[in-house]
Amino acid sequence: MLNRLILFGFTFAFILGSENGKMDTLLSPITFAGTDFNLVENGNSSVHYIWLHGDEKTAKMALDHHISHFPGRAFFIQNDNREIPYLSTIIDPNRLFSRSGSYHSLKKFKPYWPPGTLKKALDDIERDRIEFLEIIMPKKDGILISVHNNFRGYNVKYELKFSRKTSIKKQQNPRDFILCTHEKDFEKLANGPYNVVLQDTVIKRDNGSLSWESLRRNVRYVNIETRLGYLTKQKKMLAFVSETLN
Repeated sequence: MLNRLILFGFTFAFILGSENGKMDTLLSPITFAGTDFNLVENGNSSVHYIWLHGDEKTAKMALDHHISHFPGRAFFIQNDNREIPYLSTIIDPNRLFSRSGSYHSLKKFKPYWPPGTLKKALDDIERDRIEFLEIIMPKKDGILISVHNNFRGYNVKYELKFSRKTSIKKQQNPRDFILCTHEKDFEKLANGPYNVVLQDTVIKRDNGSLSWESLRRNVRYVNIETRLGYLTKQKKMLAFVSETLN
């Protein structure tokens, strides 16, 4: 029977007890930059999943289906739009995983900040980021898998200049692709039917996305990107990645 644990806005933090080594469970909220995340856990696995953009509903449905059939921990943002509200502006949650990315995200919809307020906002996000990453990052040799959708023309060709290796399939739509940060994962995934790119070299000025932070931490990261509305395709790609890398 599926051992499925759904924690709405909460995560379990485990600490070592006293002399008998008993594990205690502490309940603490999962928030990042003022926005809550739900956690769905199926069994015991070092595979973590995350859905970061609230307007990418196909990705959410695909991950919700996937976590009921595959072991792992899935983090779902509690937001309906691409950007999340923050102070007196809105920001992209997938641009906050570096200070530079946070800076540009904060300035995008609010170019002017009173003296001292922008630095404070950056410092606050940085503290949140450190705590959030401690929760979502998998254990050693685990994998962090993110799910995204596109609907504005974005496709794998935009990622080629950042990629050291590519496996582009002529029969596949360029808007459906897999991005990974570890070469061994790429070699396995490239043997499959989907477009795959490898980005395993840190760049000086990244955009603050989770993929670059995962690479800096040497965490195995995979992004599964499909067109919005292509639910069956994204379900199949999720299953393919899980079965291939585990």
